[in-house]
Amino acid sequence: MTTMLRNGILMTETEYGVVLLDEHTGAYYTLNPTAALVVRTLDSGGDDEAAAAALVAQFGADPGTAGTDVAELVGSLRTAGLLRR
Repeated sequence: MTTMLRNGILMTETEYGVVLLDEHTGAYYTLNPTAALVVRTLDSGGDDEAAAAALVAQFGADPGTAGTDVAELVGSLRTAGLLRR
């Protein structure tokens, strides 16, 4: 299944990553470049494995660490109510 930002979440690119804005609550979240790459990959239809592979390709991350980091980030974003599946 594909994980994407839920409706009402706006994503804006910055020079430091991205900012996510929840239109319903007014809360915003800043994501560093690695987290931004994960969210972009997921929101464009990629899965967790594709996001981890993107981290390995772009940042030279260790594959095991990348997979763990993606899972933790997705869990945090899901807990914050920013994702839909």
